[in-house]
Formats: sequence, C-alpha cells, structure tokens
Amino acid sequence: MSKEETLKLRQRHIGQSCKLFFHSDPLKIVQASGQYMYDEAGNRYLDCINNVCHVGHCHPDVVQAGTKQMATLNTNSRFLHDSIVELAKRLTDTFPSKLSKCYFVNSGSEANDLALQLARAHTKGWDAIVLDHAYHGHLTTAMDLSPYKFNVNPRPGKPDWIHVAPSPDVYRGKYRDIDHPGKDLGKMYADDVQDVLLGLKQKGRQMCAYYAESMQSCGGQVIPPPNYFKNVYKYVREAGGVCVADEVQVGFGRVGHHMWAFQMYGEDVIPDIVTIGKPMGNGHPVAAVVTTKEIAESFAEVEMEYFNTYGGNPVSCAIALAVLDVIKKEGLQEKAVKVGKYVKEGFQELQSRYSIIGDVRGVGMFIGMDLVKDRDTRQPATQEAQHILAGLKKERILYSADGPYRNVLKFKPPMCFNISDADHLLKTLDLVFAQVSGSTKDIPSTVRES
Repeated sequence: MSKEETLKLRQRHIGQSCKLFFHSDPLKIVQASGQYMYDEAGNRYLDCINNVCHVGHCHPDVVQAGTKQMATLNTNSRFLHDSIVELAKRLTDTFPSKLSKCYFVNSGSEANDLALQLARAHTKGWDAIVLDHAYHGHLTTAMDLSPYKFNVNPRPGKPDWIHVAPSPDVYRGKYRDIDHPGKDLGKMYADDVQDVLLGLKQKGRQMCAYYAESMQSCGGQVIPPPNYFKNVYKYVREAGGVCVADEVQVGFGRVGHHMWAFQMYGEDVIPDIVTIGKPMGNGHPVAAVVTTKEIAESFAEVEMEYFNTYGGNPVSCAIALAVLDVIKKEGLQEKAVKVGKYVKEGFQELQSRYSIIGDVRGVGMFIGMDLVKDRDTRQPATQEAQHILAGLKKERILYSADGPYRNVLKFKPPMCFNISDADHLLKTLDLVFAQVSGSTKDIPSTVRES
C-alpha cells in the first residue's frame, strides 16, 4: 500500500484526535531495528524519540520470549502460572524492600488510575496534589491528574479534587536559579506543596495522594532540585497522604546509575506507590503498580476483588522478563551513564556557541535543551524549536520537543544508542543550529550547566 493510500484510509477510519508525528509530512514507518527506523522507501532514521522501545526496536531476545510464550500459553491471571510471580519478584528486587507488592496492568494510564484507587482506599481521602504541566495518562482519572491536558482544554477543566503545585523548574519556573542564588530551591518549591496542604486542611478536605514524575518529561525535561522530594514526602505524609512516583517514562535504568529515577534523590526518598509502564514491554502493552504491604492490605479490605483481563498475562510477563534480562546482559544502565554523559557534554559544547540554547539539563539518556530567544529574559523559542525538528527530520534524525511552550528538545532514545550515533546527532545538530540561529561569540554569564 502506498503512503498516500495509507493516509487516505487513516483519514477515513481513524479518529482525527489521534495525531501523527510530523503531521504536515508524516513518515510511514515499515520496519525498525535497534535505534533505527525505516520508511517505505528504505530510508533509515536515527530514533531519538522512542523511550518505549527501551532496549531497541524488535530486540531478538524480547521477540523470541513473546513468540515462545504465545505459542505455549496465554491466559488471564486468575490461573496460576509462573511468569507473573517471577516478574513480580524480579521487579520488587530492584526496589527498596518496603515496595513489595505488585499489580499488573496494560499501560501507564491504567497504572496511574489504579494508584489513585489504592491511595484512596488506604487514606480514606479523596483529593490529590499534582505538579503543573504534569502528564499521567489518558484515562479519565489520569487526565484529571494531568495539567498538561486540562491547562489547554478548559472544558471540563480541572476538577475540584485536584490541586496544582508549581513545577520545580529552577530554569524557568516560579523560583529561578538566577533570581535566588545560593538558596535552597528544593525547599522553596516543597514549601509551596506545604501551602497547598494547609489550604486543604482549612477547607476540611482530606488528601489521598501527591503525584509526581520523578523527572518531568512532557513538562519539559525538568529535574527537581535537591531537597525537593525529601521535604515534599515529609509534608504529604504528615498530612495523611501517600506519595506516588510516576516512573512510566523515566524508569528501567534510563538515568544510568539507578534503576528508578526516584533513587537519585537519596535513600530517604522512598515513594509509597510507584507506577511503571512504557519501556517495561519494549513496545508491548504491559505496566504495573508497585506498592507496600500495608497499602495492598487496605485495598483488599475495600475491594472484593481486583481483576484485569490482560494485566499480568503470561505473554506480557515473559516479554517484561526478557526486557529486564537485556538491560542486565547488555549493560544498558552503564551505557546510559557513558553515552548520556557524552551527549550532554556535546550539547553543552553546542550551547557555548549557539545563544539559542539557554539550558542543558538531564541525567543518563534523558536530556533536554531549553531553547530561548534571549538568554537574559529566557523567552521560549517555540517556533525555532519546530524549525530544528524539521531540519533534523530532513537529515533523517527523529526528535521531539515538549514543555509548556514546546521549546524543549527532548533526547530519550532507545538505550542501545551508542557513541557513533551521538557523534552523528551532534554533528547534525551543529548544522541545523547554524542554519536556524547562527553562532555567537559573546555568551552571557547566565549560561547554566546543569
């Protein structure tokens, strides 16, 4: 089928709310392998977008695991089978010991919805606190938890049980590094959460959960400052709530030194509930909620039964187990450290020559470049970001931008991305930045290396 025929059929039969990348000239992808994708003409594209195909597109070990299990048994989790308990043990072994109970679902959206049910059962509260610009999924409750969605859609808008705290963005948030030099920005942002909690108490409302991605992805590759989560978790628990860490986009070793991004913030930062998904199945729909024994017991007391038809089925579990095996066998966490450092240093070198790059921030293979029209005002360079994405696509590199102003270039490739790929990316970015903005010799002192 030609690309034109595919587009016509899509326009006729697929809902128009289902958007495509590069909608003015979408790619028709027919094959993928590792960190590369191929269109119908056989052109190869370097994939810097796909944090879903975590260990690489069509990884043979993952494909084989799914194929073998599908040919043997696939049924629901009400029948006793080994792979669900093996996966639960393997997963919980990577978490702090108190996070010992698993519920398997099919997507990050489902996981965040179930986490809310768990929190309400345990706390008997109803309200939730989320971060501005956060995204937690596409189910009705998950969209209620997502300012990324309801900020741009006034109908129905934010429900009254949702309370929004500022995103802990020290570059362009409420408390910026240049405005508060030497201050504990983590504590300052955490105190805003405390203010929300005090407001709830005054209104006689009971919170159930505080939700936060361990690093905000759709919010613009935001890495919360030190002492933020430590203080927030303390405040939330004192108010009778539980802390939910959304690791759907940033988990499974993407940060390098740790399996889970929340572990970057210290041993005393341990969530009560963790939601995981996307990379867990390397493109196969599988996700999970990991929580404590006490919260699981509370949920069992108020629910007659929790049953998910496909969650925890043998095929999904076999695939997720294979993903864990590949991460370990191929040293992908170590690779994230090495390659991520190389890429980030390359981005910072570009920043020293191109004034449009206001900030470079990130950890492992999760790095953002915040593009600005002016480094002093930090005015977002939204249109320029779109030109850069188009220029990269023309050079057959797939990239995306996000954040509230769509000006943050997001690096989150498959974890098999290597140094040679990095060199190609950096060389091409240099070319495209030169075309879009030109270089500068006079770099203002507000350049920040994070």
